Amino acid sequence: MKQDYNKVGLGSISLLLFIFGILFSVSFGNRESYGDNILRFIGLSPWSNGDTGFHYTIFYSLIFYLPALILGYKFKNDLWAKLGRTLSLITIILILLSLFFVAV
Repeated sequence: MKQDYNKVGLGSISLLLFIFGILFSVSFGNRESYGDNILRFIGLSPWSNGDTGFHYTIFYSLIFYLPALILGYKFKNDLWAKLGRTLSLITIILILLSLFFVAV
């Protein structure tokens, strides 16, 4: 009996990029997100109006989600590519839906 195993490849990075996007955009407990600290370190504000308004780290996290989605589609037979692609797609849709409801 022959078993086919998926190989680790570029598509496997899809899940890793998704995890980095989550770490960049989500705050844990009362602490700021890692993205907030990174943005402040490079001299950018993570919020549109001081400490209120739009939370820019959600939009900057697309820098991780979009490549995760693309790599997941392009190298779909690699290990964890489908999971990274699916989670990234769901997260991108949720971000776009939230933009729609904030804009309305």
